Amino acid sequence: MKNNVMASLLGRYDSGIWIRVLGSALTTITGFMIRPFLVLYLYDQMDGSVILPMIIVGLQPLCGMFVSWYGGGWSDRYGRKPIMLTALFLQMICMVGYVFAEDVWQYAMISIVNGIGFALYMPAANAQITDMVSEDKRAEVFALMHTAFNVGAAVGPVLGLLMFDWNPSAVFILSAISFVIYGSIVWLKLPETAPLTKGHSGSNIKRAHAKTKFSWKLHKPILLMTVLSLPVGLLYAQVESTLPLHLQTNFDSYRTVLASLLTFNGIMVIALQIWIARRTEAVSSHLIIAVSYALFAIVSIGYGYSNTILWLFAAEFIFTIGEMIFGPHMQKSVSIMAPEEQRGFYFSVYGSSQLLSRGLGPILGGLMLSWSNGETLFVALAVLIGIAGFLQVKVIRKYA
Repeated sequence: MKNNVMASLLGRYDSGIWIRVLGSALTTITGFMIRPFLVLYLYDQMDGSVILPMIIVGLQPLCGMFVSWYGGGWSDRYGRKPIMLTALFLQMICMVGYVFAEDVWQYAMISIVNGIGFALYMPAANAQITDMVSEDKRAEVFALMHTAFNVGAAVGPVLGLLMFDWNPSAVFILSAISFVIYGSIVWLKLPETAPLTKGHSGSNIKRAHAKTKFSWKLHKPILLMTVLSLPVGLLYAQVESTLPLHLQTNFDSYRTVLASLLTFNGIMVIALQIWIARRTEAVSSHLIIAVSYALFAIVSIGYGYSNTILWLFAAEFIFTIGEMIFGPHMQKSVSIMAPEEQRGFYFSVYGSSQLLSRGLGPILGGLMLSWSNGETLFVALAVLIGIAGFLQVKVIRKYA
């Protein structure tokens, strides 16, 4: 009976999806060993400066954003696989670089290259899912990928907490090894899925599409969705930048609290993501998105004012529900909106919202934290999320 269930589960998706799931889980475990503590690590390396670590962390996505739109177009023209392999190689090199970096400019250069790698990878990877999966299952598969990411979120922070106290360099080396392993699997096992020009026999001819020309008139819907997603991305950015510093004001063992929060989030996603995705697959996306923005606004206020463990974990649980319904349905909306030959481009445009918010979020959040306090920062963000959510629902209802 168990074998039949397992066979049914494995057979539900293309083998390429399971390769992505495995690789994503592997790299995010080591990624989450680093991400929550990188700001604190740089904070210690730079003698307690608040702004310098925020700028360095912000450089990664900001510089990545400039190549993101090109990266998505390249994956449409030349294939998903070459772009993904290039991205994984760049990220592997950066993890090794962190081990040997000593000066501020070295950390800054590593962050820039790492941002380029991440920006190249995600549009190609998301477009690949759209290539392989029918529209009626896309939200479910995007949710499956989110579950794989959260395997790392559940395990990585605890391991990172232990290893950063022992030897930070070992964490970066482990992350580099995970990129090598995943890249090898992609190279050897993952098929190319880009809808390259078809021959008369139906076989793929490896000829590039023409370069996508940007047009406000043609691409207005995806641009509006991208801009209105920025406040949600700003909230995510605070979790990795200002939230650890804000927690210092309320909790003595703030590193342990942060690791516990992220682990709790990851476990909840692993337990509930697929179930929630299947239950909400048929619900109109604009309704799901409206609920998710409302939840994120509540979470932002909760982060600002939670001065007890109980309320902080309550806020984190609400955040978990919000992200489990937000990500898959936003990605599904993008996949429906995108023409077949421009899927990589559309996902790269939408992905630039995350890159821009992760770039500006630490800098803006760090400045506001320096000028006022965490409560003011998170309340202002909650108001911004509420306004953006109202407008986002109107856009998705009209275009997706």
